Amino acid sequence: MDKNHAMIIFQPSGLRGEVPLGISIMEASRQLGVDIEALCGDKQVCGKCKVRIEQGVFQRFGIESKPSHAGPWQVSEEKYIAPEEREKGYRLGCATRIKGDLLVFVPESSRAGKQVVSKAAGTIHITPDPAVKSYYIELKESTFDKPLGHFEQVCEALETQFALSSLTIDVHALQCLGHALTKGKWCITVTVWMDREIIRIRPGKATTSLGLAIDIGTTTIAAYLCDLTTMDVLTTVSGINPQCKYGEDVLSRISYHMAHAHGLDRMHDDIINTVNGLIRDAVNAVCQAKESADSPSEQLPLDSTALPQSPGVEDIEDITICGNTTMHHILLKLNPENLGAIPFAPTINHSVDIKARDLGIKINPGASIFLLPNVAGFVGGDTMGVLLARQLHTSHEIELIVDIGTNGELILGNKDTLLCSSCATGPALEGAQIEFGMRAAPGAIERVSIDPDTWEVDYKVVGQKPWKSYSKPQEMHTKGICGSGILDAVARLYMAGIIRKGGAFTKKEQKSPRLRKHPETGMPEFVLAWANETSIGKDIVITQKDVRQVQLAKAAIYTGSKIMMRKMNIDRVDKVKIAGAFGSHIDCSLALVLGMFPDCKIDEIEPVGNAAGDGCRMTLLNRSLRQEADMLVKKMQYVELTLEEGFPHHLMEATQIPHMVDAFPHLHGVVNPDILNQKK
Repeated sequence: MDKNHAMIIFQPSGLRGEVPLGISIMEASRQLGVDIEALCGDKQVCGKCKVRIEQGVFQRFGIESKPSHAGPWQVSEEKYIAPEEREKGYRLGCATRIKGDLLVFVPESSRAGKQVVSKAAGTIHITPDPAVKSYYIELKESTFDKPLGHFEQVCEALETQFALSSLTIDVHALQCLGHALTKGKWCITVTVWMDREIIRIRPGKATTSLGLAIDIGTTTIAAYLCDLTTMDVLTTVSGINPQCKYGEDVLSRISYHMAHAHGLDRMHDDIINTVNGLIRDAVNAVCQAKESADSPSEQLPLDSTALPQSPGVEDIEDITICGNTTMHHILLKLNPENLGAIPFAPTINHSVDIKARDLGIKINPGASIFLLPNVAGFVGGDTMGVLLARQLHTSHEIELIVDIGTNGELILGNKDTLLCSSCATGPALEGAQIEFGMRAAPGAIERVSIDPDTWEVDYKVVGQKPWKSYSKPQEMHTKGICGSGILDAVARLYMAGIIRKGGAFTKKEQKSPRLRKHPETGMPEFVLAWANETSIGKDIVITQKDVRQVQLAKAAIYTGSKIMMRKMNIDRVDKVKIAGAFGSHIDCSLALVLGMFPDCKIDEIEPVGNAAGDGCRMTLLNRSLRQEADMLVKKMQYVELTLEEGFPHHLMEATQIPHMVDAFPHLHGVVNPDILNQKK
C-alpha cells in the first residue's frame, strides 16, 4: 500500500479496501459498497451517518486504528454526538477525513436498510398503438430479372402490404438481414419504430415484442415490463435509486456534481447499472414464471401464451422513461448545475428520443428510448406522466394533484387551465431531518394510533403484519419511523391534544410518562416505542423539532396549492388526488387533519398510486401520447412559488394545524371541536 492510501475496514459487514487519504468515511463507504444512511448528502445536518472508530492494533487485519486517523473533531458533530458517545469513538462519517488505517463499526441505526418499494402498476384505459410494431412478410429470392437489394425488397413488401414508405434501417438490423433471410427461407419478421425505421429483423414468424416503462424517482425506481402485442404488464420490478448515497434530494445530487470532478459520471453510471439490473430482473421473472407450471407468477397474465420459454433482453424493443428534471439530466449526462440556480432552466424541455445503446442500456441494439418532456427546472417528466395518467387536461372539474415524494409537485386545473409548481416536501416526509426518521424499510413505524384519553400508543412496523398490541415487545424489532408513520404520529398527537394548533407540546397535565422532557436539552418529546420494543436499544420518540419539520413540509404543499388557487380565482377544489408511493400509504383523512392541502370532502381525496409510472406506461403503449405530452408542456403554466407575492406570509399561516385562519369545515366530526377550534 502506497503512502497516499489507507486501509479501511467496515464492521459488521467486513467490507474493506484501500482508499485515498483525505476522503471522508462516507465517501470510502460508497467506494467499497457499504450502505450508510446519508440523508443530507454529506452536509452534516442530519446526523444519520454516525459510526464508531475502533482503537487498537488489529493483528488479524494487519492495521492499527486510531481516532486521530479519522481527522480532527468538527464543531458540526457536537449537535448529533453526545459527550459520552464521543468518548466511545463515535463520529459523523461525512465530517471525517481519513488520515490513516481505520476499523469502523457501523451501528444498526446508521445502516441503510433495504427500502420496501411500492410501485404497483395501476389500471389504465388506452387505445393500443405502440411505437414499435412487428410485421411478418414473405419474400422471393432475388433474380436477374429483378436484382433488388434485400433491404429494398423488404421496403417494397412493407409498402405494398402495410403502406409503410420511406423507411430507414438501423445498422444492427441491416447486419442481421442476410442471415435472417437465409434462416427463415425468405420469411421474416420486421420490427419498425414509429413507422419510419426498421430496428430488428428476425427469421420466420416471431411474435415476441416487449417494452419497458421506467419511472426514475429521486429515491426509488420502478420498471414495468409490457407485452406490446397484448398490452399486458408482465411483471413489475423496483429498487432504490443508488444515487441516494449522494443525498436524499435533487439539490444534494447537484451539489455532489459540483463538488466532485467526476460526480456526474459516477451518478450517471450508477443509474445506468441499476436500470440494466432491473431489465435483467424483469426478463428473468417472466422466464421463471413461464417455466414454472406448478406455481405461475401472479403478475403473468394467463393470455400471454405467445411469449417464448426464455425471452431475452434483446426482446425489449422500446423503452419510455420519466423522472424529475434532475434525474433526467443525470441519466442523459447533461450538466445539472443550472437546475440549482435561478432561473432553474433545464437544458431541454422537449421530449427526447435516443438509442438505448448510446446510453449503455442493454436491450435490443436497435431500440430507442423515449424520455417524457420537462416542464421546468423542478417539474419534470414524472409530473407529465401524472398528468397523462389522470387526464386532468380533459376534466371539467377542478382537481388538485399532489405528487408527494422527495420533492413535491403540484398540478391544479381542468381542461381550460393547467398550473403546476414544485415545493420542498421530501426531507421530513422521507425520514430526513427527523430524529429517528428512516426510509420505509423493515423496522420502520409506518402507522400510528394514539388513544386520546390515555395517550397510549399502538403502531405497525414495515415487515410485521400484526400491530404492536397484538405482538410481544421483542417481536417488533422497531428501528425508526418512516414518512407515513411521521404523518400519522403528528396528526394523532394533534387530535389527542398532545400538541396544540401551533405545533407546541401541551403544558397541561400529562396523562402518560410518554410525554417527557429530554434529559439534556430540556425539550419536550413523545415516546412512540420504548427501548424494549426496538432493535436499537433506545426509545423512539417524536421531538419538538420533528413536529416542526412536518409542519414545514405540509405548509409548503398547502401554500403552493393556495397560491395556484388564487391565480385561478377559485376558493375550493372539487377533488384532491395524492400520487406517488408515499401517497399510497398515508391516511388521506389524517393528511387533511394536518392541513396538507385545502379543505375538501374526505371522500373526494383519493390516493392514485404511482401515477407517474402509469403515465409513462401509457406513452409506451400509445405513441400519440408522446406528441400530446410535448403539446401539454406548452399549455402548462409553471408557478415559481417563492417569487409570488405574500409567499412567506402564506407559508407562516400554513404551518399551524390545520391552518392559522383558513377554515376546514369537513373536519367537523373528525377532530374534537375543542381542538379544532382552538385559537393557537
